[in-house]
Amino acid sequence: MSVSNGPVVVGVDGSPSSLAAVDTAAGEARLRGVGLRVVHAFIWPLMRGVPLGPATAGPQDGGLRPIAERTLAEAVTRAHAAEPAIEVTGDLVTGEPLTILEAESRRASLVVVGSRGMGGFVGLLVGSTAVHLAAHGRCPVLVVRGAADPAGPVVVAVDGSRRGTAAVEFAFAEASSRGAELVALHAWSGWTERGDDDPGHPANLVDSENRVSATEERLLAEALAGHRARYPDVKVVPRLVHASPRQALIEASSSARLLVVGARGRGGFTGLLLGSVSQAMVHHAGCPVAVVRGLEE
Repeated sequence: MSVSNGPVVVGVDGSPSSLAAVDTAAGEARLRGVGLRVVHAFIWPLMRGVPLGPATAGPQDGGLRPIAERTLAEAVTRAHAAEPAIEVTGDLVTGEPLTILEAESRRASLVVVGSRGMGGFVGLLVGSTAVHLAAHGRCPVLVVRGAADPAGPVVVAVDGSRRGTAAVEFAFAEASSRGAELVALHAWSGWTERGDDDPGHPANLVDSENRVSATEERLLAEALAGHRARYPDVKVVPRLVHASPRQALIEASSSARLLVVGARGRGGFTGLLLGSVSQAMVHHAGCPVAVVRGLEE
């Protein structure tokens, strides 16, 4: 479970993507009024002849550890420059990056990662870090990708499930802290499995789409009701779309400043578990993506 007053944690490896994540993470820390913890995880190679420190005949700043220290220092300096008022700490940690960030998530309010990495995160293609953390971490994960529209809305995928409530709550809080409009998008395609009727039966085909649409509209309204009362400052635009959830969210993300999705879904996103809708978003969304796990996950 995430710690609401815990720091924002950002994983860095020196890649342009991770440095962009530092900028975003610093802004998130400012919005939350918490500190920023910059983490560089590295697995030291167990090979003869590979110096962790400077080689005897080499420059004093050579070797793997000095390189890792410079990577961390550069990220910390960048965070200070982006948000001078926040507290920034840096930590060089020996270990497998995913394991380290998973552990960090247990005391963080948010973990931020870039969409592509190198160095300490070598071989981790877009989405792999986010999917792992969303499945095993204990706080929301923000993947910095695409181009956020600073004037765009926060978009949240609403599926009406109890599990998805955490994503809706997170999105309301993000919209409130940014002074942004919130687009609550509920996409449904094909037939749902609600009710006892068989939608494939000829007798049920008459006006069936209207009936289902009304059910989905009611589900969307109910999913937003309590959150609207807690965040009266947030302008909410409910959007019901009869389309593929993936395609609808990708299109909405093209003009958004942030896209929020649950780690798992049902209802309008029936059967789409982590690695389907959420993974598709971290691969294809046009803006940063926050993946939020339900409280019971």
